[in-house]
Amino acid sequence: MSEDDIPGRVRRAFGDHGSFEPVDDRTFESVTTPFDGTVGVAAQDGGHVEFDVEVRVPMLSAVADDVAPVVEDGWYETFELRLEDVGGVVAGDHDLDPDVTRAGDEAVVRASFADINERRGVDDAGAVIDYVEGTFVEGIIPGYDYGEPVTSLVQNARDAAGAGF
Repeated sequence: MSEDDIPGRVRRAFGDHGSFEPVDDRTFESVTTPFDGTVGVAAQDGGHVEFDVEVRVPMLSAVADDVAPVVEDGWYETFELRLEDVGGVVAGDHDLDPDVTRAGDEAVVRASFADINERRGVDDAGAVIDYVEGTFVEGIIPGYDYGEPVTSLVQNARDAAGAGF
């Protein structure tokens, strides 16, 4: 099998997971987050599979009115620091070192790991995407007039909590 061939077991693991839909033969999109979350896969030697996770979230100024640059810079720095703990949400023994960058009005989070167990790898990719979403929500600053997707995320949190948020 060449590196270009993705084993059927990997495609089945994504299909069975329920949180992903295929974009093409090597890329799967998360359908459980309002953000752009994708996982690229590549076969490696010895049966391992490389999982390249990318999540794009809006910068604060893209979803809220009148955000001062100093506030957005502080928000971004805190977001980046909180993401250093992403390794705590994965089941596999992955040494995750997320790369967080600004790209226009988005923050882009990338993390890569390899796993021989495709189902654990898919679960871990989903956990990374969920962690990024949760970290974004954790960083919502009260007092701003937010647009989508923040308003939906806050409403979902209120509904799940059953109380005021």
